[in-house]
Amino acid sequence: MPDSSPVQPGPTLGTQFVERNLDLVGKLYQRSLHPAVLDVAHGKRLPAPLVVDLDPTTVCDLACPECISSQVLHHGQIGQDRIVRLAHELAESDVRAVILIGGGEPLLHRSVGRIIEVLHEAGIQVGLVTNGTQIHRHIDRLAGMMSWVRVSVDAGSANTYQAFRPSRGKHSAFPQVIENMRLLATRKQGRLGYSFLLMQRFDSAGKVAESNYDEVYRAGVLAREIGCDYFEVKAMLDEDHYTVNQRLEDIETVEEQIARLRESEGDTFRVLHSSNWQAVRHSASPEQPKEYHTCAVAELRTTVTPTGVFVCPYHRGNPKGRIGDIQRTSFAEMWSAADTTVIDPSEDCRFVCARHGTNQEISRLADHPEVGGLVEDFDPFI
Repeated sequence: MPDSSPVQPGPTLGTQFVERNLDLVGKLYQRSLHPAVLDVAHGKRLPAPLVVDLDPTTVCDLACPECISSQVLHHGQIGQDRIVRLAHELAESDVRAVILIGGGEPLLHRSVGRIIEVLHEAGIQVGLVTNGTQIHRHIDRLAGMMSWVRVSVDAGSANTYQAFRPSRGKHSAFPQVIENMRLLATRKQGRLGYSFLLMQRFDSAGKVAESNYDEVYRAGVLAREIGCDYFEVKAMLDEDHYTVNQRLEDIETVEEQIARLRESEGDTFRVLHSSNWQAVRHSASPEQPKEYHTCAVAELRTTVTPTGVFVCPYHRGNPKGRIGDIQRTSFAEMWSAADTTVIDPSEDCRFVCARHGTNQEISRLADHPEVGGLVEDFDPFI
């Protein structure tokens, strides 16, 4: 990897790196990334985004009823030859980081191993969001070439997992997922995270019929036990990405478990809140007003899927947010012609957006570009 690449985080780096990784505004001030951020702040286009969210496939081996990506599932994949060429195109561009995500389950794409190799060999950092069922099939590459792997588990037991993340077979995939994570933890060079999405189902009277809220503590203990670097709690979203309002007693149930888990934090394990759970726990409105009309982050990162290229994952599958297609053109050609201003955040992004603070900071830089001090590169996943 080139000298300017961030340090590959490992178990010995401890929790300080994990928390720094969450500072999305602070990442803008990394020495090699900041010039591009300033260009965007002044309305310039970049020759390539710094980060690409890449959906290799829309196929998934689970059948989760609450899947927020249900509308874009099972619409094919990027062809094997095309996606390998795409990886080489990204390797030849100014892209610094790629996140393999979905859509579907990225590890189900037959060329995913080669994609990881090409990107890694080019010095591009690679992250992975996965359901964890296929980790064992790619263990060597995931252990040695990934900056981080985050597994969406959302349960602390096989029964709850099967209720909310049912497999397409008869048996719960939970034991396989946990063993896969345990295996990866023993060999990983990067970070491993256990993601827990809080979910509830209601009966016709509006009462909670099923919930995973009471398994937060159990899941967090398991995450530490199997060797994860962090355990992240996330709020449930509706189909339009708005946080679902929670009853006070349910929030208190979760917060009590998180408080107990924090007692087990140490140099190698952290308990994290996502931005949307932060909003819920502070009883913030599901709506997040935005005064700006263009999204600067859409110029810094983009989302490539089998059905088109979109300004961001929030607008994956939204025709208004579609800015191109790499099936028929090269990545460079697509990006050159893309209009990253098609989405108006003040109208189209009223939900709680993880990059809202980043956009506000970039807007401030347009008027006050002076920098008190840049920091050495530590994480390109802005």
